[in-house]
Amino acid sequence: MLQGVKTDIRFPNLGIFFSGVGNGITLFGIDVMYYGIIIVSGILLGVLLACFRAKRAGINPDMIIDFALYAILFSVAGARLFYVVFAWDSFKENPVSVFNLRTGGMAIYGGIFAGALTAAVYARIKKINFLRLADLCMPSLLLGQAIGRFGNFFNREAFGVYTDGIFAMQLDRRVVGNDYNCSLAVLEKRYAGQQEALGRIIEIRNNTVFVEGVEYIQVHPTFLYESMWNLFLLILLLVYSRYKKTDGELLFLYLVGYGAGRFWMEGLRTDRLFMWGTSLPVSQLISAVFFLSGITLFILSKVSAMRKK
Repeated sequence: MLQGVKTDIRFPNLGIFFSGVGNGITLFGIDVMYYGIIIVSGILLGVLLACFRAKRAGINPDMIIDFALYAILFSVAGARLFYVVFAWDSFKENPVSVFNLRTGGMAIYGGIFAGALTAAVYARIKKINFLRLADLCMPSLLLGQAIGRFGNFFNREAFGVYTDGIFAMQLDRRVVGNDYNCSLAVLEKRYAGQQEALGRIIEIRNNTVFVEGVEYIQVHPTFLYESMWNLFLLILLLVYSRYKKTDGELLFLYLVGYGAGRFWMEGLRTDRLFMWGTSLPVSQLISAVFFLSGITLFILSKVSAMRKK
């Protein structure tokens, strides 16, 4: 979306309408994106939650803050690197743009992998239990993800396929990306070999609606679905944390729950990243691995706990 452009966002079947929604503000002559404000808010609230839970568990909250400083830095770098690796065609003409985070382009899985690696290294250096640290951080990660997804609302991105269902969201076609405004020939070249992805975008383009002279695409608000799913998982983990028997259980449940939900939601999205030269969605593959790994590790942790009795 163009900086400073304000357009309506509509949920006609719910009777909810947002008028003149922009994607940022200007402070002292500097453009500040809502996406960045929301991401930072999610991070800060996540850190506060982790500190609160650490204190209740008898762990010094300063350790969480110390870890968070490293995790945030490397997670942002990891999220950007992951996106760039699988969307290199968007950067190869101007490699310097890789460092311009203001243009967007972050992938949560890259951030998760980088954060996990940071946690493993930090735990080893500080000689603390990695699984215990992970369990402390999982609810915070979900809180940050639940909040952060609303940045996609302001950016008009991370939406799904065409729908006329109850949650159908209408976005001004002019500000939702070049895929919905370029010629069909350009679109077909861009998605050569990815017929399913091409078909989804064409279906959206063929089902636009006009409201008071403005043309809107009508799609699933998958960013909202994921935010609500993450909030549900957050509550589930917080409740389950009272009954867990071994370290790592919250981590394993996160892998199961987030993997399952993200797999389904990625199946609806139109802006997916693909394995190089294929039509295989990267995030769906990783989600499947998360889900299967989480189930396996959770069962093994339970079996191990029973054997120790």
